Amino acid sequence: MAGVLDHLLVVELGTMVTAPLAGMMLSDMGARVIKVELPETGDPFRAHGGGRYSPPFVAYNRGKESVQLDLRAPAGLANLRRLLERADVALENFRPGVMEKMGLDNAALTALNPRLIRASITGFGAEGPYKDRPAYDSVPLALSGLASLLLDPEDPRMSGPTIADNITGMYAAQGILGALLRRTETGIGGHVEVNMLEAAISFIPDAFAQHSRAGIVSGPETRVRISQAYTLRAKDGLLVTVHFSSVQKFWEGLIKAIARPDLAADERFTTPAARTKHYAELRAILMDTFATRPRAEWAERLAAEGVPGAQVNRVDEVADDPQVQHLGTFAHTIHPDMGEVVGIKSPIRIDGIRRDNPPPPPVLNANAEAIAAEFGFVN
Repeated sequence: MAGVLDHLLVVELGTMVTAPLAGMMLSDMGARVIKVELPETGDPFRAHGGGRYSPPFVAYNRGKESVQLDLRAPAGLANLRRLLERADVALENFRPGVMEKMGLDNAALTALNPRLIRASITGFGAEGPYKDRPAYDSVPLALSGLASLLLDPEDPRMSGPTIADNITGMYAAQGILGALLRRTETGIGGHVEVNMLEAAISFIPDAFAQHSRAGIVSGPETRVRISQAYTLRAKDGLLVTVHFSSVQKFWEGLIKAIARPDLAADERFTTPAARTKHYAELRAILMDTFATRPRAEWAERLAAEGVPGAQVNRVDEVADDPQVQHLGTFAHTIHPDMGEVVGIKSPIRIDGIRRDNPPPPPVLNANAEAIAAEFGFVN
């Protein structure tokens, strides 16, 4: 995959997660990404946890260059225009209307650079009753219905990683690649638009199909009941996940792995539909059964019978997993000022190749002098 987007220049006007993730994905495919940052603080994500090189910033900004521009000042805007004149992609996640206020609407951008692809990420779209509302991950998660599939209504606590943010960044990268492909035929750029609300809705098509086709309003257990997925505590207190879906051989393998042949004739569990209906009862049986042996033994028994399942790794255990080590998932690079930086390589390989040693994220304004000279910045 390395080099697929060589010779492409992306100017990223992004902060936090959505646009930076999209920019990082393009960088992983070989694009040169210049991150334009705020004059005082840079990307606000830099300061999460203190300093200017926080873990959240590091997570979404590998392989980029950094330059600070004051876009409220004429010189800053002039220098941004010099970048955009030569760019292939302008990637931004401003609220609707901000680019227009800077004099960089679509018409102006086309006049400046007809081949430029503008990618805009917003919370709710450029129009509509919510267009001016601020949006962080949890807000579109709530509006989209996705949160209702994760939260316990009796004890509603937010938990887990950013979802809407990451989905949106991925859709933005997909849209940019589509626009780049179209440009090879037409020679002109265009405007890619992605909003977090629709991205989150698009992430759960099964829930909406269940409602429109079967009249089912999905909740936190709907999908896991149908797909027969369980997380169970072993004798040593560690967790195991089993997911046998509706495939008969996996159900039969599970029965063998747990040494419960009697379950094969139990009318509550003889068909996928029956197991879905009696999910709670089967879960109770499996909970009691898995509490009799340690996790490592269950992992071996499930694997021996070909049942889809695995230990539930903590974040600090993942890198030591044998399959993860075999894949070489994590990149270890050295930043001259920040020391070792551990990043996650792109999961995409093309012809067996991916970028194995992506540069670490830049310190703030690290490339200002070189960029200013290359693009002829004005003072």
